[in-house]
Amino acid sequence: MSDLVDLLYEGLPPESVATDPDITAAYRRDMAGFCAAGTPAVVVHPTTVEQVQHVMRTATKLRVPVVPQGARTGLAGAANAVDGCVVISLTRMNKILAIDQVDRIAIVEPGVVNADLSRAVAQHGLAYPPDPSSWESCTIGGNIGTASGGLCCVKYGVTAEYVLGLDVVLSDGRLLRTGRRTAKGVAGYDITRLFVGSEGTLGIVVQAVLALRPAPGPQLALAAEFPSAAAACDAVCAVMAGGHTPAVMELMDRTSIRAVNSMTKMGLPETTEALLLVASDGPDPAADLEAVGELCLAAGASEVVPASDAAESELLLAARRMALPALERLGATLIDDVALPRTQLAAMIDGVAAIADRFDVTIGVCAHAGDGNTHPVVAFDAADPAAVARAHESFDAIMALGLELGGTITGEHGVGLLKKDWLARELGPVSLGIQQDIRAVFDPLGILNPGKVL
Repeated sequence: MSDLVDLLYEGLPPESVATDPDITAAYRRDMAGFCAAGTPAVVVHPTTVEQVQHVMRTATKLRVPVVPQGARTGLAGAANAVDGCVVISLTRMNKILAIDQVDRIAIVEPGVVNADLSRAVAQHGLAYPPDPSSWESCTIGGNIGTASGGLCCVKYGVTAEYVLGLDVVLSDGRLLRTGRRTAKGVAGYDITRLFVGSEGTLGIVVQAVLALRPAPGPQLALAAEFPSAAAACDAVCAVMAGGHTPAVMELMDRTSIRAVNSMTKMGLPETTEALLLVASDGPDPAADLEAVGELCLAAGASEVVPASDAAESELLLAARRMALPALERLGATLIDDVALPRTQLAAMIDGVAAIADRFDVTIGVCAHAGDGNTHPVVAFDAADPAAVARAHESFDAIMALGLELGGTITGEHGVGLLKKDWLARELGPVSLGIQQDIRAVFDPLGILNPGKVL
């Protein structure tokens, strides 16, 4: 370890290198429970591209594993340390380098917090739409690494659709520039897309060119109560088939609603089986919501309550953002992230309820219903070995159900450690082998985030 630290000091200022075990312990893991985490040998906080290159050259020379980290808000263990590794935290590379109103792009370092970028571009009449629930703390680099989504994806799409180009430090320290700064460009293979969602296994993003959009108008929202998940999902399908483009379309089941009420005292309707939250930011959001409300009633909604103004709309959407923190108060959690065709949403939600009964566990389901991305959250007593075993069995059963219904094991949280075995089942041997070959091209020594994803 002394050789490693001495070499790191040759290209890093002393304040950027931490070896104190009390400090390095704080960088062992992200927010994924029950994923293995090792003990880093050293944590480094580079502030320049050259410093990142130095770290990777040192790691290559000594054959030391490197684990990239952002804000560690991930939910799949992708940022967890391995024993003896260098953890490279990118949070101090947090500059917004440019905002271009004409070309509608932002150029940022990886440590920029998502919400900070959104607020900065809003001052120029622009928007960066991807908005993970952790947007007040998660970083752009982490969003790129895990291909994050968010509440607005139903209308505006996911992170991958906004990454135009990247600067990436490869495992041997070389700097690779991918993509473009232009609105159009198809020269060569789309290597940029390879890095989006690669979870730090192919290289370390040190700069990103991001597409921006004109800032939308204020949102108006409605809440629709349903006597069953099937009725709520029928409404989702009717809205989408009707050609509507809601900015947000979120679903909460009864367990999630009760958990949010218990924590926030918001007074959400606990007698309903499913609550659908729909928001519009179009030119006439009130008219859009009136049409959506009629479709909800036709699908069997027992009540449709439109918000009276933007403030009340934000309160409704805040309830959805609080679902995960509220469910975490019920116990330790395993958070699933299964995405389905919209037509299979009801089958998924009813299937999860049956899984909860079969394994005698509590599972709350909230979902980005507009794009079919469900988040079943298994809550259990971590001090009870039997409860832990049942929770893991139910978690696996949920992923198996998702694949049976034509879905995917992750829509936005990534694979990391949590779903590595399940990825192999989803991909099959040919696709898995090709992806392993691609990884070896970028990281022939296997030092970048080893043990993750593949």
